Amino acid sequence: MSAETPAPGRDHPGERAAEDPIRLIAIRDTALSVDEVFAAVGDAAAGGTALFVGTVRSHDGGADVEGLGYSAHPSAVAEIRRIAEKVVADYPVRALAAVHRVGDLAIGDLAVVVAVSCPHRGEAFEACRKLIDDLKHQVPIWKHQTFSDGAEEWVGV
Repeated sequence: MSAETPAPGRDHPGERAAEDPIRLIAIRDTALSVDEVFAAVGDAAAGGTALFVGTVRSHDGGADVEGLGYSAHPSAVAEIRRIAEKVVADYPVRALAAVHRVGDLAIGDLAVVVAVSCPHRGEAFEACRKLIDDLKHQVPIWKHQTFSDGAEEWVGV
């Protein structure tokens, strides 16, 4: 089989990205739902769905965290969409969703939930990793942490 000839079955429409795969992009000041994000990326042609959930942890940099707050620039939703569009362009995404929380959060709260479904698991893992990594590095969302010793820190500013 030549490089130009797809493997048997790989030319099926379900092996390609969906026409409009970006299903949910949001920034919310209310609790996030893993079930909502997972349902948003459901697709009959997807053989793999990867989901990442970021939670508020009890420590950072060797210090105990009491709580934190997230703030977002007004352009943050547009930036998440831009990143999602790039992921969709680079992977055969059937469906994609990304939701980030803002406001005051407690230890254990969900801060971000992203998911990607693709025809195969490897593509789904890679696309989901790209989505969350680029979201964390490029979207103007800032974290204000409060530590148990009274110290405070802004992250991502």
